[in-house]
Amino acid sequence: MNTINKTRAKELIKDSKGLIFSTTYIKKDNTIRTLTSRTGKQYTPTGKAAPYKAQDYNLLPLYDMRKKAFRMLNLNTLITLSINKNKYIIK
Repeated sequence: MNTINKTRAKELIKDSKGLIFSTTYIKKDNTIRTLTSRTGKQYTPTGKAAPYKAQDYNLLPLYDMRKKAFRMLNLNTLITLSINKNKYIIK
């Protein structure tokens, strides 16, 4: 596995152009979660807008392929990234 930093991981995710990838990260409640997701899916809000901007907190909105719902990926707690048949450890 290669080692990359958080900035490079964010670039790889944004450049994925809708391809499915997998990430492992630490959730807000300190549990480890593996997320199979993709970018590029359009979100249609059903209620009020979020009271914050995701990019201010280093969050990235993704579509969870297993749960069929949108999730926020905290790039500050990212552990691993598997994308384009490559696995990366985030330092």
